[in-house]
Amino acid sequence: MSRERRREVGQLMFAGFRGHTIPVELRSLAREFDLGGVVLFARNVAEPAQVADLAREARELSTSSPVWVAIDQEGGRVQRVKAPLTVWPAPATLGRADDVQLTGRFARALGRELRAMGITFDFAPVLDVLTRKDNPAIGDRAISDDVARVAKHGVAFIEALQREGLPACAKHFPGHGEASVDSHEDLPVVDVSPDRLEHVEWVPFRAAIAAGVDAVMSCHLLVPSLDEQNPATLSHDVITGRLRGQLGFGGLVLTDDMDMKAISLRMSPGEAASRAVAAGCDGVLQCGGDVDRVAAALEGMVRAVEDGSIKFTRLDDALLRHRALKARYLSEEARRRAPAAPTLREVIGSAEHALVAEQMRQFA
Repeated sequence: MSRERRREVGQLMFAGFRGHTIPVELRSLAREFDLGGVVLFARNVAEPAQVADLAREARELSTSSPVWVAIDQEGGRVQRVKAPLTVWPAPATLGRADDVQLTGRFARALGRELRAMGITFDFAPVLDVLTRKDNPAIGDRAISDDVARVAKHGVAFIEALQREGLPACAKHFPGHGEASVDSHEDLPVVDVSPDRLEHVEWVPFRAAIAAGVDAVMSCHLLVPSLDEQNPATLSHDVITGRLRGQLGFGGLVLTDDMDMKAISLRMSPGEAASRAVAAGCDGVLQCGGDVDRVAAALEGMVRAVEDGSIKFTRLDDALLRHRALKARYLSEEARRRAPAAPTLREVIGSAEHALVAEQMRQFA
């Protein structure tokens, strides 16, 4: 495979790493492949100014295309950067408040804080409907157990975040709310019918797609009524057949973290990454922090393109979506159109943001 094609494969990768600076090993890998993006976790965070420096470092990892600097900043227990920025209550408070203006204010404030640090992609909102109360993975990350409420507030969040200049990512398709097993630990099996999915789990995703959500994240669970053998992330029937075909989503499809045990206990990084892309995913998240596993995933995708498991048309289709979204958010023209990014001084200790958090906290 040509060097140019290897670098194109690298554009599909969102890599996690350890430490407060970009490690030498990841810089070396990026020189060979470029990278589509990096994903920051609490292990990468000391304080907001350091995150801003890290984001600047990350943006230098690719010479051919801008690099996404991504994070899971949902509020509640999934909040990678906390004080001195606003400590946000869980998304479940938004469902209890049932005030779409409050949801929009929250998303705008969250987006402003991320942009002040140079973060360019937020993997939020969670659109799982909490149909199983003892769900170990979702819980108060879900907006509500009410389908219409999840859809309504999910749309309000998406629209506000994207207006603020960050892509939103609806997760986790085809729906994690009924799972009894945490996919971080093993593979959940969700035994529900396609009709149930259509009328419950997919209602918020349909609303998000209609509202123009930029990205959707898959989840690692087995839904036998859709595919008896393959987890959703690796299922052509789920990603291409249902999400693309039935729901009509034309934006960027990302995997959940491929280092989660639902996947990593069952196959190598290379096999998992290549099967996800062949199934229709446009971006692969390898977030565990082991750069060797990132490299193995990239080499696996290269081999899959070479042997035809990933068609050139599938690779080009994924690249086209990345380029279109980066043009919308990361190009010079996009930056001129977007609201001016605030400074850290403006968002740290913001009274406006503190008021939003306090109003949410009343429904905790």
